[in-house]
Amino acid sequence: MIREIIKIDEELCDGCGVCVPACAEGALQIIDGKARLISDLFCDGLGACISECPHGAITIETREAEPYNEAIVMETIAKGGANVIKAHLKHLRDHKEFEYFAQAVDYLNDHKIAVPLLDDEVKDKQNAGSCPGSQQKTIAAAEVSDIGIRTSQLTNWPIQMHLINPAAAYFRQSDLLLAADCCAFAYGEFHKDFMKGKTLSIACPKLDSNKQIYLDKLITLMNESKVKSITVMVMEVPCCGGLVQLVSQAREYSENEIPVKVFVIGINGNIVKEVEL
Repeated sequence: MIREIIKIDEELCDGCGVCVPACAEGALQIIDGKARLISDLFCDGLGACISECPHGAITIETREAEPYNEAIVMETIAKGGANVIKAHLKHLRDHKEFEYFAQAVDYLNDHKIAVPLLDDEVKDKQNAGSCPGSQQKTIAAAEVSDIGIRTSQLTNWPIQMHLINPAAAYFRQSDLLLAADCCAFAYGEFHKDFMKGKTLSIACPKLDSNKQIYLDKLITLMNESKVKSITVMVMEVPCCGGLVQLVSQAREYSENEIPVKVFVIGINGNIVKEVEL
């Protein structure tokens, strides 16, 4: 796939090694006196190492590269212990890579490794437990005008992922909006900006059970109903990334090239990130 990944200028690199600890994923090593990218799979392309290089030897380029693989990265990260895990999770969260964050947490849970609290989570532990998505917050609501009535843009029913029939006629050749449950409450113009002209399904990647059914339904939507596109809408909390992961997995089994766009919604109701998968 074509993606952003670091590039090292060997003429500028003197092998000082300052960049190595700056790479939370362990993608860099000093070999034969030069910094080397040991595997495309380990480099997330975010460039945390760039500012640490005293010689300007590291840049970002766009080229054909193996997709970044969080599970493979976590195999190495986990061996480093709690502090290394914590640094990696902080790196992902600070760069708003919530999908990878969720994958990392899933890896830790699957391997029965404790998920360390990040520094700002420790002070909220009594209120929020260990999940950053459950932290209590007070949000200042915007003023609402009484002028005009916003009409619903809902075109299909049911909408909950467990209840939908992916072979239903209204899904065929449609543009699908797959939204995490909380998004419609956080984003004020949900109907106008996202639902209009689309079929809808909603899910909670944290609380819903039997997500294998979700995966099967997404594959059916892609292969049999032949949806034209999928817009994934998730909240900025890490657990929401599981919905993006499900769509990515389903697309691997798709017989068609399905364009997927992801919108990450902030708890304050803003769009904090927009990416195409």
